[in-house]
Amino acid sequence: MTAQTGLTAEPRWPAALALFAAAFVPWALPRSLTLAPTWALVPANVVLLMGAILAHRHNRVKLTDFLSYTNLGLLTLSMLYSLATLVIALPRHAEPAPRLLESAAVLWFANVIVFAAWYWRLDAGGPHARDRREAHMEGAFLFPQMSVDAPGRKGVSLAEAEGWRPGFIDYLALSFYTATAFSPTDVLVFTRWAKLMMMVQALISFGTVILLTARAVNML
Repeated sequence: MTAQTGLTAEPRWPAALALFAAAFVPWALPRSLTLAPTWALVPANVVLLMGAILAHRHNRVKLTDFLSYTNLGLLTLSMLYSLATLVIALPRHAEPAPRLLESAAVLWFANVIVFAAWYWRLDAGGPHARDRREAHMEGAFLFPQMSVDAPGRKGVSLAEAEGWRPGFIDYLALSFYTATAFSPTDVLVFTRWAKLMMMVQALISFGTVILLTARAVNML
């Protein structure tokens, strides 16, 4: 329950689980593609994430946000470095082709998780702000629940009628669709920051897929 309103707070474990998975991505990559040694990078991400979880449990909102943004920033920087290094490594044949293909696939999944976390953390003030509202009626994204009328209640959305608020899984789905279809599917995008972030994510995903395809063709 939230301290201010008594509303049921969004469960944080889906986000924590996804970010833990992202934290261990460097272990699945060659050392030449990682921002820092695995023994330093992975523990740093895990410590920041554990600190954010503990701060949230003690209702330290500002500390939670600081640790969460720091962790997410490090994950994003690490992913972008790995992607850039992968692009450079392809023509140089710095790593065996199968290893590069595996790395590109791993980074594609990291791209989905990292951008899902950004959408989840930034939309409508973030999870702490959304927890204080009875229903999610405005934000950077228009989910179907916000625009579809509740059965038998014309003019009242499902979100209002059911007290619906998006959780991490909703943003993970949005991120996955953006990475696979290179555009949103059932969700409309309102704000400029969200549009820019989705453009960047789609560009990264498209580039990764192109690299995978090109390298696979060369291997045949």
